[in-house]
Amino acid sequence: MLILRDVLGYRAREVANLLDTTVESVNSALKRARATLHHRLPRRGDQEPPAPPDSPAEQALAAKLTRAFRAGDVDALVALITDDVVLSMPPIPLEYRGRDAVANFYAGLMGRGHRYDLVPTRANGQLAFGAYLHAGNGGIRHCAGLVVLTLTGDRVCALTRFGTSVLPCFGLPRSLPG
Repeated sequence: MLILRDVLGYRAREVANLLDTTVESVNSALKRARATLHHRLPRRGDQEPPAPPDSPAEQALAAKLTRAFRAGDVDALVALITDDVVLSMPPIPLEYRGRDAVANFYAGLMGRGHRYDLVPTRANGQLAFGAYLHAGNGGIRHCAGLVVLTLTGDRVCALTRFGTSVLPCFGLPRSLPG
């Protein structure tokens, strides 16, 4: 309902007709959805604006992040994220909230020897990377997905990982030579 009303601009009666429900139900669901978003999303005033695209600050953050993923250095990665960071992987309905939860996720992943090369791109104006898993023998590196970052100041406040099917939209290959 939120998307139909607030994003696409449909009137309550139109949404009710589309969903075969009442205007009151639409308005009630919309009110609950807005309250949930307000509760879950950080207030804009609480966040520093991100560094401008391609600025020295953004490039420095990208370089540090790239080194951390390549080395499998969870401590270096954790130093780049905010306390209230969110990691999500749509369409998988899992979400990791907070520095400790995200650190534990990456510790489990990188603790098994997973190392990644990151190839930079932009998604919706945001810094993003194709993440390519290292082959143990130096062979072909296969993409593990696209990671889109949301920045606040010089730190990462959200990481959203999408599957490999989106790679062609960003001009990224499915694998890199060894």
